Amino acid sequence: MKKKKLFLSTFFIILLSFMLTACSQNKKQTIYETVKENKTINWGVKADTPLFGSMSIKSGKVNGFEIDLANALTHKILGKDAKANFVTTTANTKIQLLKNRNVDAVIAAMTITPERKKQVDFSKPYFPAGQSVMVSDHSKIKNAKDLNKQKVLVVKGTTSADAVKKVSPKAEILQYDDYGQAFAALKANQGNALVTDNGILAGILRDNPGYRVVGGTFTNQPYGIAVDKGQSTMMRKINLALNQLEKDGTYQRLIKKWFSNIPGFNVKTVEKY
Repeated sequence: MKKKKLFLSTFFIILLSFMLTACSQNKKQTIYETVKENKTINWGVKADTPLFGSMSIKSGKVNGFEIDLANALTHKILGKDAKANFVTTTANTKIQLLKNRNVDAVIAAMTITPERKKQVDFSKPYFPAGQSVMVSDHSKIKNAKDLNKQKVLVVKGTTSADAVKKVSPKAEILQYDDYGQAFAALKANQGNALVTDNGILAGILRDNPGYRVVGGTFTNQPYGIAVDKGQSTMMRKINLALNQLEKDGTYQRLIKKWFSNIPGFNVKTVEKY
């Protein structure tokens, strides 16, 4: 009996040692080594942002400009038989998903900022975003400077609140978990304006007549693809793939596919970006 217990104890010790060694080796493996081995890139994407990434009720899948771009990048980086896997993320969870290795890269309407650069590394910009103001057709607000003493709706974890405060420090900021909630609040007259990036507002406008964007963009906040710190090979591969997609016309084709027919959106300024 004692010999049996001793055998089992030794077996479990060896098994635990093996598992810890495997985990240690996995942690040492770079993101690029992992995706190359698996022939799959796990992308953190948005599912609540029309035009960029939104859930299709019919198919149950996420689609949009960033989804198509991620697919194209995956094939450039790993080959035509590689797979792009999509993990839904939010403004508050995308960095943590990278840190935990739940995703390999994030392409989720993510503004490049000095604060975020302390936690993650960014690719070259792939979309020229800037903060804009959406109001109802009946609103007297003409630009971001008119937001003082107004109730302004923004999404948590984005750069919108800080951008508004710089231009209109007396604005009352109301924060929501996602763009669907924020726009629903605007429709319910719980706020006077919705502020976020121009491309995101274009997606909302596409399906919601009776609203408009005023004053143009009042910031320059381009989007970048994020990877965790220290993953230099993966970042180099992403930037190289972006350059190739621009050179072969794929990038321009995807921009036209998703943004050509949006009222008030100048697709030519994005194509040349």
